[in-house]
Amino acid sequence: MGRALVPDVLAPGLRVVFCGTAPSRASAAARAYYAKQGNRFWPALHAAGFTPRRFRPEEFARLAGLGFGLTDLCKAHSGNDDELPAGALDGESLRRKILRWRPGAVAFTSKNAARAFLGRPVAYGWQDERVGTTRLYVLTSPSGQATRFWDEAPWRELARWARAAG
Repeated sequence: MGRALVPDVLAPGLRVVFCGTAPSRASAAARAYYAKQGNRFWPALHAAGFTPRRFRPEEFARLAGLGFGLTDLCKAHSGNDDELPAGALDGESLRRKILRWRPGAVAFTSKNAARAFLGRPVAYGWQDERVGTTRLYVLTSPSGQATRFWDEAPWRELARWARAAG
């Protein structure tokens, strides 16, 4: 695989690693996570209590200093989930990253990402499975295309857990 369109933010001791499906075209162009206008990721992080202020997409690397990381199931392609080529989602690579870095939790930023990784339908919130000692959580999608499914409650629940785990 070639160079990642947006680099991972991974380090030892992270409380939560947020994992999307793939970067949007806007994120790939900006080389920054959740950079598409209308995406709720950065406002949701602040509103839920993960960050002390609203970060801008280009500040994504600063999350590591707060105990949070970022990655995607697909590192080499961008676009909507239905536009990704077959085999683009690399669950095994994510599994290796989780086992290497051992974050407290991996939070999938959509049901699609979690379903692709777990290979089964998912509900929002904590999942029964773990990868090593890492817990798995499913958030509502911050994508502007998923507005009808938006609910900040799962974000707030995870933020409470992250503060207690911190």
